[in-house]
Amino acid sequence: MDNLKLSLKKHFGFNEFKNHQEYVIKNLLEGNDSFVIMPTGGGKSLCYQLPALIMDGTAIVISPLIALMKNQVDLLRASSTDHSIAHVLNSTLTKQQVSNVKEDVTNSKTKLLYIAPETLSKSETIDFLKTIKISFLAIDEAHCISEWGHDFRPEYRKIREIIELIDSELKIIALTATATPKVQDDIVKNLKINNSKVFKSSFNRPNLFYEVRGKNEATDLDLIKFIKSKSNQSGIIYCLSRKKVEDLSELLNINGINSLPYHAGLEKKIREENQDKFLNDDCSIIVATIAFGMGIDKPDVRFVVHYDVPKSIEGYYQETGRAGRDGVVSHCIMYYSDEDADKLEKLLSQKKSSEREVGIMLLKEVKSFAKTSISRRKYLLSYFGEKYDPKVHNDSSMDDNSKNPKEKINAIENLKFLISNFFKSDKKISFKELVNTLPIEEKNEITRDFWKTLITHCIVDGILIRDINDIGSLRITDYGKQYLVDQNKFDITIDNDFSVENKPRHTSVKTGVIDTNLMDKLIILRKDIAKKNSLPPYAVLQEFSLEDITYKYPTSLEEFKNINGVGEGKVNKFGNYFIKLIKEYIEENQIQKPDDLVLRTSGEKSSKKLSLIQNIDKKIPLDEISDSRGIEFTELLSELESIVFSGTKLDIDYYLEEILDEDQQEELKEYFLESESEDISDALEEFDGDYDEEELRLYRIKFLNDVSN
Repeated sequence: MDNLKLSLKKHFGFNEFKNHQEYVIKNLLEGNDSFVIMPTGGGKSLCYQLPALIMDGTAIVISPLIALMKNQVDLLRASSTDHSIAHVLNSTLTKQQVSNVKEDVTNSKTKLLYIAPETLSKSETIDFLKTIKISFLAIDEAHCISEWGHDFRPEYRKIREIIELIDSELKIIALTATATPKVQDDIVKNLKINNSKVFKSSFNRPNLFYEVRGKNEATDLDLIKFIKSKSNQSGIIYCLSRKKVEDLSELLNINGINSLPYHAGLEKKIREENQDKFLNDDCSIIVATIAFGMGIDKPDVRFVVHYDVPKSIEGYYQETGRAGRDGVVSHCIMYYSDEDADKLEKLLSQKKSSEREVGIMLLKEVKSFAKTSISRRKYLLSYFGEKYDPKVHNDSSMDDNSKNPKEKINAIENLKFLISNFFKSDKKISFKELVNTLPIEEKNEITRDFWKTLITHCIVDGILIRDINDIGSLRITDYGKQYLVDQNKFDITIDNDFSVENKPRHTSVKTGVIDTNLMDKLIILRKDIAKKNSLPPYAVLQEFSLEDITYKYPTSLEEFKNINGVGEGKVNKFGNYFIKLIKEYIEENQIQKPDDLVLRTSGEKSSKKLSLIQNIDKKIPLDEISDSRGIEFTELLSELESIVFSGTKLDIDYYLEEILDEDQQEELKEYFLESESEDISDALEEFDGDYDEEELRLYRIKFLNDVSN
């Protein structure tokens, strides 16, 4: 075993290096600048920690997050007998602590000194660093330097100026897990390390399964089912806001999933406790903002979920990279909706010009990634400038698109048109200008979205390339120029459409397809019950309730209560009829009941509902209730309808008597009794202006309350 491997074993207990670690370390020990691009979990920190322990002097490590520094220092101290081996220097220290740190460094006890960029720029820090022997300077999370990166920090941009003040000959190692070709170029230019040796590992994480699911009303239940299917495995769920972190963590706990929140708004002690519980397997799920996870080395995270749309591909890649560091297959899910993306874009519109431009550009890439039907892995590698090789990156079952491929379309003629009209020369053209200029043929389904899809395929396949000096612009590659000469086929697949999944729907969660045979029997039974009780069928159970039955197959009154739109009244009046039919149907058809979940909530909505019922019990006029709650009267009506449709009794006679006389109420009762439909538009048409929509909706609430609850 050579000396370097002996040092590796001595300090870290490993027998072998990973990826390019050995070559990076040798390059640094030889006194050369290094630029390391290595994916999350690839072992970047060891690339500067081991040479720091070997070399004379103290290595200065620039790091952006206090939590990241703490974790790194704790790990180094744990593997050493000397507590002084590593220190942090940041805003959390007292004056006495700062003095103690500087004393250890001056006395050559400290091999690694972690400094926040804000602390580095202070004159007293610069003056101190001039007095000590520095082995080299490591810049972790180097993508923070670039204004075109996903996590730009202005203080990082000043690092080169500060190096000049301390020692212009200092050797530099810059490290990042996520940098596009543009960001890589920006880092090198800003740090003036043009002669540095670049060590670039593959961005491919072969053990990660990538999936994008539509975000809708069913997402919370879908997430809970997913987590429960993982049987106590560790997972991280990322949300964009602190409130969502706390709400979602509470929801998971209510539904029997042990989870803890993590965000910058929590007290430091609670934050650290929650992080330690997760790392020590005392809690399997952490719900967090993006602040969580940087530098956290937990190898057995089995899934990472983005509950909200991430702000950038770089952020998404870095966060998903916290799964499966031990090489075991792990799952990465993003819940996507256009509504979430639009909210983010609206927030970005309030930023200053340059920040807004970069933010919107990064978000567009996320939207493109979410909607694409191309192999997710292929898309990610292309984004980071790495060529996809199907022989090496065999991922036929490792993402949702590859596992469930869409029908291919040969778009060679469209490609010929694109290249011959816009890319005859090496001239660049902006993506936006290109899409807006290309011809639209609606009858042939050649839309703007079609051209966007085609161009995305061209980029991912290497026919076109993003211009690193002009973000948003494209150029043709040599491969692209040759493609039309060599090929007569260019297969593309149309993007995924999440709009259908995202449409609002009743809170019944559809876990499969409707059992049409059972549905037919339920409709007949409902009609029989309605006839016996002199009711219209919808007053017994509404259509969405019948659909819910076909998914859940309730076989007890307790299970029947969990059907959407069924309250105590309907359970007592009609439950046994339906239960008898369902039991017989299951037995006859040998059906396996789904092990379905019922989503439990924190009760915030329940308390509002209770408050509303109490106000009505007190006979407070409905218009006064809507005014006091600061909502439109139509919104209040929707809440009342929701309560009655769910089977809860609600007596609004006191209010109806003020707006409808006895004859009018009798006329409306006869109509709803005889009508096949509860649809208000049908009633409006029938009465032709005799009653307005609010009056009809109010009476329908009374009618359903009286006859079916």
